Parts: sequence; structure tokens; C-alpha cells
Amino acid sequence: MPVSVRLDADIEQRLDALARATGRTKASYIREALEEHLQDMEDAYLAQAELEAVRAGRSETVSLEILLKRHDAA
Repeated sequence: MPVSVRLDADIEQRLDALARATGRTKASYIREALEEHLQDMEDAYLAQAELEAVRAGRSETVSLEILLKRHDAA
């Protein structure tokens, strides 16, 4: 799916320089950066959602000690 993104001039220059220096395309670096950052954002969202569920009583926490006992790892 094609997507258009406007980059600040300094980011575009850095991306151009990196692509020239490595022989990779700018698109490959943009794709890689997006995939990595998207995973971080998803993790943060899921952690926040779970925290809200715990605070609202819809989910509970388990101590590490109990978790280890449940899985015979203690």
C-alpha cells in the first residue's frame, strides 16, 4: 500500500546519506523504522490497556513467586 509522508529536511538528508552509504533504498529504511517503532507503540498501548483493566478490577496481577510455582519453575 503506497503511503506519502512529509519529512523534515534534516531527516530527509540523513535518510538520503544513509541510503547512499549503504546501497539500500530509503523505502527499506523507512519500512524498517516504522515496523520497529510500531511494535514499541503497540506494546505501550497494550501495557496501558492492561494497567487500566487492573485498576478497574477487570484483571488481576500475580506475584512472580506465585507465577513460578504455577509453572513449576520455583
